[in-house]
Amino acid sequence: MIRPAVTFLLWLAIAVLVVLNDFVGDTWIAATLSVRAVEWYKALVPMPYVAMMAIFHARRTMGSNWLEASLLAALLWPTSTVLVDFLYARMTYEEGSEAFLDRFGIWWGAPYPLLVLVLFAAPLLAGWGLASRGTAKRS
Repeated sequence: MIRPAVTFLLWLAIAVLVVLNDFVGDTWIAATLSVRAVEWYKALVPMPYVAMMAIFHARRTMGSNWLEASLLAALLWPTSTVLVDFLYARMTYEEGSEAFLDRFGIWWGAPYPLLVLVLFAAPLLAGWGLASRGTAKRS
């Protein structure tokens, strides 16, 4: 069953964690680590939380329309989280779009695309995993 409200509420929880994690990384962590280490911190810490939210989402949307519900989350979560992260950087540090887009610089080892990839893949993998487990139990 597709539940847009569940998808939105879980995304809201992810967005709040990402923004708070960025705040902690930019204030407390940045004072002691290098810029690259802080970027890795800001990308890696939310990933287990995203996986947990994806499992919650998959459990709440199990059924015949699990793929549509997972696709909704897979398309909503990365795009809107990137937008919220950009707005946080813009409002807090008056960072321009060029500086934000530099986070996607794979050529210098930017880890931010990895977080975006996890935000996209986690709902699909969790939905597929629970759907295949459900069909295996029925047979």
